[in-house]
Amino acid sequence: MAKRICKRGLIIEFLQLITGIRSRRVKKAAPRFELGIKDLQSSALPLGHAAERESDLSSSDRISCSAENLLVLCNGHGEDLIALRVLQALHKLRPSLSLEVLPLVGEGKVFELAIAEGWLRRIGPSVRLPSGGFSNQSLRALLADMSGGIFKLTWDQFICVCNAAGEGRVILAVGDFFPLLLAWISCTSFGFIGTPKSDYTWRSGPGRSISDFYHRLKGTEWDPWEYFLMCSPRCKMVAVRDSLTARGLRCHGVNAQSPGNPMMDGFNEGNCPDSLISYRRLLLLCGSRMPEAKYNLIRLLKGVTSLDTKLPLAIFIALGVEPEVNEVEEVLIDFGYKKCRINDSFIGSKACWEKDSHLILIGPGQFSKWATWVEVGLANAGTATEQLVGLGIPAVSLPGSGPQFKKSFALRQSRLLGGAVITCSNPEQLAEKLQVLLAKKDFRRKLGLIGAKRMGSAGGSASLANLVSCTLCMN
Repeated sequence: MAKRICKRGLIIEFLQLITGIRSRRVKKAAPRFELGIKDLQSSALPLGHAAERESDLSSSDRISCSAENLLVLCNGHGEDLIALRVLQALHKLRPSLSLEVLPLVGEGKVFELAIAEGWLRRIGPSVRLPSGGFSNQSLRALLADMSGGIFKLTWDQFICVCNAAGEGRVILAVGDFFPLLLAWISCTSFGFIGTPKSDYTWRSGPGRSISDFYHRLKGTEWDPWEYFLMCSPRCKMVAVRDSLTARGLRCHGVNAQSPGNPMMDGFNEGNCPDSLISYRRLLLLCGSRMPEAKYNLIRLLKGVTSLDTKLPLAIFIALGVEPEVNEVEEVLIDFGYKKCRINDSFIGSKACWEKDSHLILIGPGQFSKWATWVEVGLANAGTATEQLVGLGIPAVSLPGSGPQFKKSFALRQSRLLGGAVITCSNPEQLAEKLQVLLAKKDFRRKLGLIGAKRMGSAGGSASLANLVSCTLCMN
């Protein structure tokens, strides 16, 4: 019976949305680039009208918004980190809330401390797929995930979300289309934090892409089926990473907001230790998925070995859950590095290696500390690269065969960050670009300012938590 009601509600909602879309086409909105204060204030109208439409449904077709139960869906390592930041701020704001998380990709290890502390609960199946969640990047990755059980995993996650919704949870989807779709299918109230897409990727350089024309036609990087779901009367909030992207979605009737970017929260603002001041300092980010992270590490180190520096070089290898320290050390041995000691416990390194004038420090969980100490990044990562550049530190990247950090991914990232990440085609070019960045302080500063502007300032987690509290968790 409940399934028939849910199905009927989705059909009614679909018809209502189609009718609303046609109505908006007849009643032309103000031109996109002529939006004023009144236009921005009226951007909340679509949700208001949607609420009126929803009131026509019978009470059995609607699930009321619970004030005490929230389930967060997130699909990726970067999305897990963003979700965690928001959950931490929300728990601080509303300690009485029952908070649950369902990581759709991977094992969600970033949530382990919060789970151990008792204020967060993880639900649902946990399976590590071969592609690390990037089955849409290539046919080979898709086939690997199919053999790894992606269809059964997706079905189990769907059942888990529907059961949670039936038990009274409201849902916050963090990521892109997949968690948004699961939230919509659940038949309950939901919110959406869209993390991966930004209109900066097609509105500004460096370079151009074939997809720019398609995005220009739409006026947003988000696709029609995505903003169709965002227009649902049950979607109580939509938050995106910047105001430019929010404006593009508002032109399609989505009440999108940009309260802040939680990626820029949680960094230590400490000074580099005196023992390392005499070094040129680089931060190496090889990614968080094996075996790709190991291949990235090898390629980036090849670029560093051909770098000509008069001053000694300190390379901070900041690790996440993967790879492990011993896996990094195996690579360093192949490059001729030897283990050493450093007499400064404040640095927080797990291991120290050296070769000639190069010093390498390895530190799991040290990214937030080390990121503020360095001058340039060597970055084949996703979210961590964006965070580093958001701190005003430019980077160079060297894309490989993937499945995540391929050339297309790297170029899109560079455009998103306004060229603050310089994409290189081989280790020799990486050494050349790195040499230029180290030699020209003004150039570094210029790129860093661009990246910091694109990423925004700190404080986004608290703003998003307040928005979630006011829209999804109302008393």
